[in-house]
Amino acid sequence: MWRLKGREFRTCLAVLILVTFRLSKIFANEEGDALYIFRNNLQDPNNIMDNWNRTDKNPCKWNHVTCNSLDSVVRLDMGNALLSGQLVPQLALLTNLQYLELYANNLSGHIPVYLENLTNLVSLELYTNNFDGPIPDALGKLFKLRFLRLNSNNLSGSIPMSLTSLYSLQVLDLSSNRLSGPVPHNGSFSLFTAVSYANNLDLCGPITEKPCPGSSPPAVSSPDGDSKPNIGAIVGGVVAVWCYYLLLW
Repeated sequence: MWRLKGREFRTCLAVLILVTFRLSKIFANEEGDALYIFRNNLQDPNNIMDNWNRTDKNPCKWNHVTCNSLDSVVRLDMGNALLSGQLVPQLALLTNLQYLELYANNLSGHIPVYLENLTNLVSLELYTNNFDGPIPDALGKLFKLRFLRLNSNNLSGSIPMSLTSLYSLQVLDLSSNRLSGPVPHNGSFSLFTAVSYANNLDLCGPITEKPCPGSSPPAVSSPDGDSKPNIGAIVGGVVAVWCYYLLLW
């Protein structure tokens, strides 16, 4: 087997370290630029981003930003900060992001489709904002997602069936929006209760106790839960038996 000699090994190791270092700088600069654009698109009355300086070598010491060992951003914690504005496409460059916590602000616009690029996302917390429009079908590509809270916005349209493929999903809250149509009940959605969909007047399906248009009505039951007997069938059977014995006589 071919083996590296001592000097060759040290040279290869040095090159590997240099490449890793350069890659970490590329990630850091690209992500820092993306976050800086995000900052400039927001109104920040509490100045929670006051130390976000574009000249820094990476964003890892910025307020509310957490990085991994390669100086790549893995977490944004910016909830309950009175931020207003819209999300920007550059957020899609944060490909190692795991937690996007933007809840309880005044963010508006559509939930962007490009969030599908954040394939390492574990938690997407956008509740209590002013987002409108549909829930993007593309969110169904975030297969690592465990927490999805979009409640208390102005979202409309149907619940995408693609979300039922998120088998890692543990917490789902779509309540207090303007969603409509049937609530999916297969896949990961079989785990969730009516609380996840409450206060959406136009949702329908068994879990909402509101039948969807064109669905079969439920069977009528007696107060004790048993189906009512068919009296006509019973009487008919008795008459048929009586006639049979008359013929035998």
